[in-house]
Amino acid sequence: MSSEAAGPPSPREPGLPGQTVVVIGGSAGIGLETARRAKAAGAEVILAGRDAARLQDAAHELGALDTAAFDANDQGALAGLFEHLPGLVDHVMVTAGRPYYAPLADMDFDQARHALAASAMLMLGVARYSAGRVRPGGTLLFMSGTGGRRPGPGFAIISAVTAALPALAANLALEIAPVRVNVIAAGFVDTPLSASLLGAGLDERRSQLRTTLPIGRVVGPADVAALAVHLMTNTALTGATYDIDGGQQLLEQH
Repeated sequence: MSSEAAGPPSPREPGLPGQTVVVIGGSAGIGLETARRAKAAGAEVILAGRDAARLQDAAHELGALDTAAFDANDQGALAGLFEHLPGLVDHVMVTAGRPYYAPLADMDFDQARHALAASAMLMLGVARYSAGRVRPGGTLLFMSGTGGRRPGPGFAIISAVTAALPALAANLALEIAPVRVNVIAAGFVDTPLSASLLGAGLDERRSQLRTTLPIGRVVGPADVAALAVHLMTNTALTGATYDIDGGQQLLEQH
């Protein structure tokens, strides 16, 4: 693969025309919606995810430039994604992964150890393996959450991860500049992942949030995707965490 000499980012046109966006976790939910919005804004998209069949459906819908089916926690496969990119890219969005909630007495330490390491190591892996493959001024963009900022029984692991990712992003933004690094911290988002976590309690949670959130509705994948594309196109933004939770943090309980 060819590489370009590092240097100051060149001015970019508004939107994403002529740019390439890689979405890891791009076959469903926030990742797929971000890929849709990026494509509508003029970008080519490359989709990666664990479920090969679902990935192919998403790729067919969007006319994706390429796909890669693998487990994002497999560092060798992650490195291979970047090694085999068809060319330089402009933005990498990572939505893969799921939170781990458990009170101490019921905690599976193997799962807890994996959950503590997975998000941080995924961020570090993407930052390392994408070196020389993301154009100056491009973005590495990662998902986190706001719910873990308030301590409570069962929240120990997710709270630790929530605290770690903004610190990692800020340090990486200095280390790999002029590539930019940002984090999106979401509250409840109405996605298939939320449905799998809440099960039969999903409709009750939706109803509660419609009643209590200051915005009067539930945050959806399109809301997060709009923020993601803004972070890609606004080249003044790096090393920061951007909340999107409809005011969920402002409530007594969430």
